[in-house]
Amino acid sequence: MEKEFAAFDFSGTNAITHSGIQKHFKTVEPWQAISELVWNGFDASATTVKIDITENEAHGTELITVLDDGVGIKFRKPHENFRRFNDSLKKDSYDTHGSQGRGRLAFSKIGSSATWYTRHEGEDAKISVESSNLSDIVGVTIPPEITHALLSPYSQGTCVEIRGFQKALPFEDAMLNDFRREFGGHLILLPHKSLTLNGKVVTPQSHSVYTHAVTVEDQDFSIELIRWHNRPGSEKSFINFVSSTLKILHKQLSSLNKKPGYFTSVYVKSELFERYSASDQSLSEPFSNFFQTKTYRALTKALNEFLRDNYSEFLVQQAEEEVNRYEQDGDFPNHENLDSAESAWRLNHVKGIVKSVIIRDPTVLMRSSKRQRRLIIRLLDKLSVSNENSGMLEVLESVLSLDAGSMRQFALQLNKTKLNNIIETIEVLQNREHAIAQLKEVINIHYKDVKETPDLQKVIENNTWLFGPSYDILGAEEDSFTKISKSLRAEVTGVVDIEDADLEIGVDLVGAKRQVDLFLARKKPLFDSRGRKYFRCVIIEIKRPGVSLNNKHIQQLDEYASILSTHPIFNSELVKFELILVGRNISNKGSLIHSRCRSMQVHGEPGLITSDDKIKAYVKTWATIFDEFELTNDYLLEKLKTQRADLDGTTKEELISDLQGQDVPATTA
Repeated sequence: MEKEFAAFDFSGTNAITHSGIQKHFKTVEPWQAISELVWNGFDASATTVKIDITENEAHGTELITVLDDGVGIKFRKPHENFRRFNDSLKKDSYDTHGSQGRGRLAFSKIGSSATWYTRHEGEDAKISVESSNLSDIVGVTIPPEITHALLSPYSQGTCVEIRGFQKALPFEDAMLNDFRREFGGHLILLPHKSLTLNGKVVTPQSHSVYTHAVTVEDQDFSIELIRWHNRPGSEKSFINFVSSTLKILHKQLSSLNKKPGYFTSVYVKSELFERYSASDQSLSEPFSNFFQTKTYRALTKALNEFLRDNYSEFLVQQAEEEVNRYEQDGDFPNHENLDSAESAWRLNHVKGIVKSVIIRDPTVLMRSSKRQRRLIIRLLDKLSVSNENSGMLEVLESVLSLDAGSMRQFALQLNKTKLNNIIETIEVLQNREHAIAQLKEVINIHYKDVKETPDLQKVIENNTWLFGPSYDILGAEEDSFTKISKSLRAEVTGVVDIEDADLEIGVDLVGAKRQVDLFLARKKPLFDSRGRKYFRCVIIEIKRPGVSLNNKHIQQLDEYASILSTHPIFNSELVKFELILVGRNISNKGSLIHSRCRSMQVHGEPGLITSDDKIKAYVKTWATIFDEFELTNDYLLEKLKTQRADLDGTTKEELISDLQGQDVPATTA
């Protein structure tokens, strides 16, 4: 005969009043109220927790259910769970979140009532609490057939229903992000557990995991560091000493807590810790005893070294990302008036200084406004190449407040950056000198050889620096812009016609016609002097080697400029053109070229023949291009070699050590 069901009533009252309970939830957000119920499930050894939110026809929140497959609520001992507040019997471990016994009542911030259906050790029960009277608990056992439908298939677990919402909950995506921050560490350390919101899996927020193993005093320890890419649920960085089952035996603030942008959760495990985590607590040794051992002191030293190394790596990575962002935002000076090699060196040099400053003190630039940041960067750039550049270290020392050792390392970093940039620049210039020598041979000796033209095309495409400092890197070819530019060029009168009068001495008309003009078109976004972005369109036309430049070519260039400036697709104030016409010689019928150049000398740009707000046009010969390079870079090469010698003499042994691959370590100051 089946035993008749007899209800067990375990209703009662909390030891704290309704108003007293409410005070604890003044600052609780809606997602936090739900997360407390999720934590209750994970606390009860649940491997799966499911949150489902039902809306009514007006898109208001109708019902929230939180289902878990944990061990359920021990309702036969109500004084040990539901009727305790701020005095829970739960013990701290990574799979037990709450230790205050109050999270379940946080529902009152979002709903008017909550009902728990729970199944524990083969029995079912129902517990109800009203937001209007949080101190009273109504609880009774129920037959299994009337438990919540979601809980029915489970052998154990809990399903919570919340009803009576006065306000709609935040959007689903926002809550997913909140849950990712809140439960990320839990889900990383316990990957067998899962959490879903309306069927969508909650994954940990963006992070990096670093593992490290150390042996001290013949004891093995494994360290797992989670570095959060964004601020997690708690901004504090803790070190957790955990057992093999991830029970937290002790937690303490990290020595690198509250470093700007650096958020970590560290877990230290060892078989040694099992002596402090016996299932029978009467047999466990207090973890505080471990603090008195030599092993703990040695472990702390090794752990702090690992944390410092990780933080140094973070600072370097952060500095590189910040410098790249500053460059994209146009915060660095462009040095357009300098030769391309010197401009590149200046940019790399100041970038190295800025990177070193960020590594030493991230707040100096990262917490500055855009205007302040630009001012600081430009002052560092000017000071670093002035006669007072040695004073830069004095200024930075007074601002960064570094100790003597850190300041020596900082000075060495700046010198190393400068030396590396100088060496790289010299190598670039030497390679360019070689390219110039080869081009001279092609242009001056083999200009009659028609086979050189297609070869010359690739040379020019890969060496746009030939035409001046500002053309060093024009970017990749944009197919659509190139096609449009070529099609508009085809509209110029007689652009492909060649006459005897156009030819160099010794070049026949048939041979010249077998050659082609070289044509390059590039479009690149840049910043003007006021920091505004615009498109810089550069078109370079190189007349075939056997043709001399004359007045006809200037007239064609003017016609091409007119077509570009009035074409609808380019009719924007944010599009500016630079046209460059290049030839081997200017013929005796090129008087218009000479007169135009003389009239534009006031602008101080060699070869400039036309200049307005929309279009600039230049005419250059190869001889002029070669001379400009030699006159500018012979001086620069000597200057850089002198600076390199000076740097070699100041910190020779340290610099040699660095250049052999021994990086200067960053400090955590």
